[in-house]
Amino acid sequence: MTRLFAGTPFDRPPTCERCGQLESACACQPVVAEKTLIPPEKQTATLRVEKRAKGKLVTVVRGLPAAGNDLPALLTRLKSHCGAGGTLVEEALEIQGDHLTRIKTLLSSLGYRVK
Repeated sequence: MTRLFAGTPFDRPPTCERCGQLESACACQPVVAEKTLIPPEKQTATLRVEKRAKGKLVTVVRGLPAAGNDLPALLTRLKSHCGAGGTLVEEALEIQGDHLTRIKTLLSSLGYRVK
């Protein structure tokens, strides 16, 4: 009887990439990638109010790299502080409405430099 995946990697049991043993018998420590965050004091956020389609105002926060920050958590905090909706577009946080002063005071209290 021939199997569908005979002779392919799907036919063989999985092995560890580091030691070459079966995964069930492997004694290697799992690799955990630590996410290093940049301290807020070393970052500068650029704030701006922009006009969108149909005249809607949006407060945009730029200048915070996604690699060194937890942008979704920061966005959630900004949205709840302002009582407004918002989204994350690439590395820009967009909050619905003109909340420039509220966001500026919150980011300053968190330790970010604000322009």
